[in-house]
Amino acid sequence: MKSALFVWGGWDGHEPKQCVDVIAPTVEAEGFQVEISDTLDAFLNEDKMKTYDVICPCWTTGEISAEQETALCDTVANGAGIAGWHGGMCDAFRGNTNYQWMTGGNWVAHPGNIREYEVNIINHDDPITTGLSDFKMNSEQYYLHTDPSNEVLATTTFDGAGASWIAGCVMPVVWKRQWGQGRVFYSSLGHAAKDFILVPECLEIMKRGILWAAR
Repeated sequence: MKSALFVWGGWDGHEPKQCVDVIAPTVEAEGFQVEISDTLDAFLNEDKMKTYDVICPCWTTGEISAEQETALCDTVANGAGIAGWHGGMCDAFRGNTNYQWMTGGNWVAHPGNIREYEVNIINHDDPITTGLSDFKMNSEQYYLHTDPSNEVLATTTFDGAGASWIAGCVMPVVWKRQWGQGRVFYSSLGHAAKDFILVPECLEIMKRGILWAAR
């Protein structure tokens, strides 16, 4: 049986516990043994970390110690996957560039705040996005600084609301990448738990991403 570790905390505005409570059961339903922790010290349990097939962090902003960061990054480099969403993975630990290098990007803005935007699937052959069509979100449209080595699966286009100079800018929304021997998956969707509940594609992409990333 494969195993997943969800670690939640940080800024409450992204509803970390509520989001994990929605997503974790979908992974359990796929036959995973799921453990949930609300402390970054979970990364320091070396014996346990070796048993996980995928790590799912949901920890917006906050601080991570050098020891915790090294333990997490090394676990992924040694073959465990990491998969996360929105600010819980790519607006975390803003002072830790090695973590950001692993995840493949970091948040810098959400012009227009909560607004309707479209997600465009650009790779219809990948197992994470196959069978899905373009869909709408009413949520934060993330502007990110991203790694050019990411394999992008879905994008969104900014219309300039809140920042006219970026009108027409195409931004990655869903990507995957490698970190050592481990697989990395990220989706910028999921500002709050209701996004996963109201938009089936949002939850389906996240579930498939976790399954893909698992060792």
